[in-house]
Amino acid sequence: CHVSERRKAGILPSLEDLLFYTIAEGQEKIPAHKFTTALKATGLRTGDPRLKECMEMLKVTLKTTSDGALDRHLFKKCVQSNIVLLTQAFRKKFVIPDFQPFCAHMDELYDNAKNLSGGQVADYIPQLARFSPDLWAVALCTVDGQRHTVGDTKVPFCLQSCVKPLKYAIAVHDHGTEYVHRFIGKEPSGLRFNKLFLNEDDKPHNPMVNAGAIVCTSLIKVSTVMNFMNKLAGNEYVGFSNATFQSERESGDRNFAIGYYLKEKKCFPEGTDMTAILDFYFQLCSIEVTCESASVMAATLANGGFCPITGERVLSPEAVRNTLSLMHSCGMYDFSGQFAFHVGLPAKSGVAGGILLVVPNVMGVMCWSPPLDKLGNSVRGIQFCTDLVSLFNFHNYDNLRHFAKKLDPRREGGDQRVKSVINLLFAAYTGDVSALRRFALSSMDMEQRDYDSRTALHVAAAEGHAEVVRFLLEACKVNPVPRDRWGNTPMDEAVHFGHHDVVTILRDYHTQYSPQETAANKENAEQNLDGLL
Repeated sequence: CHVSERRKAGILPSLEDLLFYTIAEGQEKIPAHKFTTALKATGLRTGDPRLKECMEMLKVTLKTTSDGALDRHLFKKCVQSNIVLLTQAFRKKFVIPDFQPFCAHMDELYDNAKNLSGGQVADYIPQLARFSPDLWAVALCTVDGQRHTVGDTKVPFCLQSCVKPLKYAIAVHDHGTEYVHRFIGKEPSGLRFNKLFLNEDDKPHNPMVNAGAIVCTSLIKVSTVMNFMNKLAGNEYVGFSNATFQSERESGDRNFAIGYYLKEKKCFPEGTDMTAILDFYFQLCSIEVTCESASVMAATLANGGFCPITGERVLSPEAVRNTLSLMHSCGMYDFSGQFAFHVGLPAKSGVAGGILLVVPNVMGVMCWSPPLDKLGNSVRGIQFCTDLVSLFNFHNYDNLRHFAKKLDPRREGGDQRVKSVINLLFAAYTGDVSALRRFALSSMDMEQRDYDSRTALHVAAAEGHAEVVRFLLEACKVNPVPRDRWGNTPMDEAVHFGHHDVVTILRDYHTQYSPQETAANKENAEQNLDGLL
């Protein structure tokens, strides 16, 4: 609270100013491309809906500049409407603080899986068979909206069974758990996904097998589904393949058989038109996404039902929790037990080659590659998921405090955090202005002292780091005349060690600061300086 009061009083710089100094790195202007490049390095996209005002203002502002660069005033104008999000990004306060090294690891995992050549592209309908077996894409979106894509991530493909957890989530969101599970069980079936088989209560085993998914389809409204899908994807690409729908319907004898069996066993809510529900079921399988849009859907599940890039609540916490639980136990066809054991994350696969993967509270991932193994899962997708959990401690039962030999991308710099005053004074000692900019943006107290009451300004003045001294005074507006335990000011240090350029900078600021306090210091310093010269 006292920090914000001091900011209002003009004693401390604004967040916009600190952000400017962080990106400008000592320059008087920031080229627009430098700002957007720095933004992308945090994982944010210039097209992020949350940055709409900033990007629109940037476009307008650049028309008024001849050199495509922003001074402090213009920069402030552009960023002020989205300053909270931007400050979080540059302060490394997102779930994955060191985003670029993390992306490099993801690219390596992608390349490892790319070399696999096994599996068969699904061919039971012509629309699936036409996809090249070489297509391979991975897209991720974190719960803070950090994005990374690699491979064929803009190619549309059908969700197929990846839609099952999404429609179950919609059903629970609309009706609640108790109502939905009057009609569908919660147990893994231990049988093929398309078996005509019910549990001992004459219900489908769970919503991830065809029988359960068909009943689940009868619990949701045709009119609201596409709206839900768009919101889950943050309004990114969601389409529909009519050709796939027609083919699914023509080759859907097994699903028609399941439908009639469910009707005979009175599995549907009263008054359900079974053939209309089957049509709707085939339509839902034929919804198209890209890897990029589907990764946002997965991230909405990872984020407790809030879409990370719009901030909108799409699903209830209850719906998300149930969905992730069932994905964990039943999402990967007959490989679900193995996947839960080795990967330990909620996931759902589809015969188009997609694997929707959720790392709860961290990120959503969509892997897509058409060649499938004998159980109907993407060969490259399974490899990627397995490798991901081998490298990072994302497995549900990896112990976060005592994990061995695994990386935790949620911790900045491998969690090498030591006391901030030591970091601050060391940066001042070594002349590391970029570290100081980061500390300032992180709301660190730039005037804090060590056990000898020495500040960063004392240290920088003693070492002759003029750029650091200027940054602390100009950007951070620190007190230019703090005294250490021996009564020395930064000016005394600069004079003592003969750093004339630093003395000149400090002298300018001495005159601007509290005249009563500086009068004696100034006279004292000038006597020392005369002696030195």
